[in-house]
Amino acid sequence: MAEHQPYQPSHQQTGSQPRYQVVKAATAATAGGSLLVLSGLILAGTVIALTIATPLLVIFSPVLVPAVITVSLLIMGFLASGGFGVAGITVFSWIYRYVTGKHPPGADQLDLARHKLASKAREMKDRAEQFGQQHTSGPQTS
Repeated sequence: MAEHQPYQPSHQQTGSQPRYQVVKAATAATAGGSLLVLSGLILAGTVIALTIATPLLVIFSPVLVPAVITVSLLIMGFLASGGFGVAGITVFSWIYRYVTGKHPPGADQLDLARHKLASKAREMKDRAEQFGQQHTSGPQTS
């Protein structure tokens, strides 16, 4: 009896699978790294802002107002930094699962969008070739 083979797009059969994995890995590094860098910059900015703002607030305000402002800035900075850090790690984890074939949530939509883009690109290439053939093989007037 013949075994049932799951459908595989033609680009995977041509041996170009490693190229897509490299692109996926590069996307993961870019997205996750950007979020982690943003997280670190926000953390550094929060510390610098608190270092600069705290003495000024203490000098020019009553004691409770700078304390509330300082605590608010501290909490917002750490929450933003932690949020971007978690987002970066989540992106790395999702892309890793996608690259290794573990089918994370949303992978179907990503594959569908990629296939639609590839089919449109092939369609536009075919149209361009037909257009070029029509204009090169048509009657030429001198």
